[in-house]
Formats: sequence, C-alpha cells, structure tokens
Amino acid sequence: MPRTMSVAVSIVIDAPPAQVYDRLSDPTAMGLWSPENRGATVRGERRDAYVGMVFEGRNKRGAMSWTTRCTVTAADPGERFAFRVHAIGLRRPRLPGPIATWEYRFEAVDGGTRVTETWTDDRRSWPDFLAGAFDRVATGGKTFAQFQRGNIRTTLKRLKAAVEEDFRGAV
Repeated sequence: MPRTMSVAVSIVIDAPPAQVYDRLSDPTAMGLWSPENRGATVRGERRDAYVGMVFEGRNKRGAMSWTTRCTVTAADPGERFAFRVHAIGLRRPRLPGPIATWEYRFEAVDGGTRVTETWTDDRRSWPDFLAGAFDRVATGGKTFAQFQRGNIRTTLKRLKAAVEEDFRGAV
C-alpha cells in the first residue's frame, strides 16, 4: 500500500491572522506548542521570519533526541509560513537530504483565523516498504502520516489556547 505523503489539519483561533502568524512564524517558540519540538536556534541576526532564514530545531520523542536544519520557504505575514527540513543528526544536523516540509496557512473567517498546518513527507526517494518499516520503529507502530496527524492536532490545540489567552489579555 502506498504511503500517505501529506497530512493537513485545521483549527479556528479567535484572533486575527496577523497575530496568529506572528506567533507561528517564530521558530524559537515552536517548542511551546509542539509535542516533539523543543525550540530552535536561528542563524543570523534577524529574528522576524523571511524566505531563506535558516534555523536548527531541537526535537525529542521518548528517549530519542535529534536536531534538524530547516530553511524558511514562505513568509507571507498573515497568510502563509513554511519551511523545509533538509538535514538531521543527533547533536548537529550533519546528514543532508530531503526530510519534510511544514506549512501553515492563515485564513480570516468569521470569529477569527482558520489555521491549517500541513506536513509533507519529502523522503520521495525512499521505497514505501523501507519508509514504512522505519516509520513504525520511529513512531511506535504508526506510519508517519498517522503519527504527524496526532502531533499536528496537539500543536494546533496548544497554539489556540496560547494565542486566545494572549488576545483576550490584549483586548
């Protein structure tokens, strides 16, 4: 059976798109919402998101920790933020290669912003049987698509709670 190469989940957040974008486009803050990410270090001086920004993300799943190198591919305030993961390693991201793309779209709706988070598996050169076997070991028996769907739901719920609390406090 061919693997699912992309998963998307949406949630409505009671805040304007620009405010939600500001929170999500800061790679150093992703660890506040993600069940796996523990934050990031941005390379260079600029802290606002821009196409070409490079950051290294710290991640943890169970006892396993790893670091990824990512490059921002879209930074359209209030509309879209995306990055591709293109290197991985235990302490430093030394092994280059296409791993995944993460995208966030922001759509103004009645009552706030619909945020859609999409994960795309960029390991296209991996045969399905090899990716499936690796995924089940790495995720405790699931495919990455199943696993990421759960992670995305958790991330979006946590983001919603944090942004809405901030927005209520600012109004």
